[in-house]
Amino acid sequence: MLALGRRSALPVIRGVSILYIEVIRGLPLVGILFVAQRLLPLVLPEDLNLDQVLRAICGLTLFSAAYLAENVRGGLQAIPQGQFEAAQALGLNSPLILALVVLPQALRAVIPAIVGQFIGLFKDTSLLSIVGLIELLGMSRSVLAQPQFLGRHGEVYLFIGCIYWGFCYVMSRASRRLEQRLGVSAR
Repeated sequence: MLALGRRSALPVIRGVSILYIEVIRGLPLVGILFVAQRLLPLVLPEDLNLDQVLRAICGLTLFSAAYLAENVRGGLQAIPQGQFEAAQALGLNSPLILALVVLPQALRAVIPAIVGQFIGLFKDTSLLSIVGLIELLGMSRSVLAQPQFLGRHGEVYLFIGCIYWGFCYVMSRASRRLEQRLGVSAR
């Protein structure tokens, strides 16, 4: 929606989309997570108590939405004008042109960028330990605090690194298979 809003002919929608994307992209993820964890509860009504994990998910979602919007916008710009004209010649209205012609081609073109964004976001979840949530790296620190694991820093961090690498590798392989199935691969 943000990518479509940024390309909208309506100045208000385009302006709000551009403002959101540029402001969020100009802020560090740690800052957004801090706002979501510490400042959001101060502005919400007292009877509305959001869980820490939900606040972290909201912060990560707001952050990644701005970057994904730019990826999708790049895909939308890659669609030749002739595609729009051909769809109009077939009698399709604007929502159908968007849903049936433009978005499938645009999303197909930006699969590598979107998967790269997801991999980066997965690795950025380690920043959640800064705002007090236990995630994969935080769990490794709690394991290392136990007496039977003293002096085992190398093994624990190597294991955590292997977990991160495994997830990223699986996402990359799934992306490559999807690209090949859709005919996007550059091989």
